[in-house]
Amino acid sequence: MYDATMNPPTPTTPAYDALLYMSFGGPEGLEDVMPFLENVLRGKPVPEARKREVAHHYEAFGGVSPLNAQNREIIAALEAELAANGPKLPVYFGNRNWHPLVTDTIQTMYKDGVRHFLVFTTSAFSCYSGCRQYREDIQRACDAVAPGQLTFHKIRVFFNHPDFIAMNVERISDAARELGITPAQATVAFTAHSIPQAMADRCQYEPQLQEACRLVAEQLGLSNWQLVYQSRSGPPSMPWLEPDICDHIRELHRGSKPDNLIILPIGFLSDHMEVLFDLDTEARELCEELGIRMARAQTVGNHPRFAAMVRELIEERAMNLSTRRTVGSLPAKHDVCPETCCLPGQPPRPVTAGATRISP
Repeated sequence: MYDATMNPPTPTTPAYDALLYMSFGGPEGLEDVMPFLENVLRGKPVPEARKREVAHHYEAFGGVSPLNAQNREIIAALEAELAANGPKLPVYFGNRNWHPLVTDTIQTMYKDGVRHFLVFTTSAFSCYSGCRQYREDIQRACDAVAPGQLTFHKIRVFFNHPDFIAMNVERISDAARELGITPAQATVAFTAHSIPQAMADRCQYEPQLQEACRLVAEQLGLSNWQLVYQSRSGPPSMPWLEPDICDHIRELHRGSKPDNLIILPIGFLSDHMEVLFDLDTEARELCEELGIRMARAQTVGNHPRFAAMVRELIEERAMNLSTRRTVGSLPAKHDVCPETCCLPGQPPRPVTAGATRISP
């Protein structure tokens, strides 16, 4: 059943049958773009002009988000890691908003005999749209496929796992070499997806992001860094987390006028459309206009150590280990999510509702 009502596994709990790797999903051709956006925006009063604007971002890249392809690469690496080092779990791939859709995946899992499974979602941080909403969608899918016959546990978020921090340290170091400088010589902007302030007030998204950025900066000896946000949507009258990356770049130019800027999308695991458009296109064009040399650090999903970290998180939960490998001052995220965890910015919708925001 839904994670919030489950007890953590114990030595007497039946072994997990499988791992569900779950992500947001993205179109894989021009003909997919508008149906994909209809799935994302289901039930939301988004103006047609805004929908077309977002569609154009995809169309500029041939209608293909790199997210699904990168997730398949990660899954292949994870399957190899589990085959070599265990636990030997089959890995299934499901998305919230595009094929393979999670309901179809869980239907396949049920036919294959899966009844008790682990879930890994592609978010290192806690918030409604990055954690709880995934759990709601999985529960809805389980209820649709086989009511009362499927149970699942979601693996904890890993913003303070030492390997996650170390991989991001390497990504900044690589970007600094691209610029021909040391990391300490650069101005660094860590970016994450903006969310409504009302949502942020009901979760640990901001503190977790700040902690991860601090840990990376501390290891590199960075003195000029800041957490900023990107990809906001919604009406201008609704407060969202700020500052926006492009506003931040303009402010830097007005103030310290840095020669070099490294942008690390720490809030993203893969180079999906928002990274390609907001950072590699808009932010880069702005930096060129202002005479700032910019390097965009790579996301960590295809790092050689990423699959090993996920395997460790699987083992940690499957074996009910009391030790959680973490760094920094924040505790490891709890295994069992309370009912009040990661609430949306408005009263929770019933499980039968199906709407979300644009977040490719």
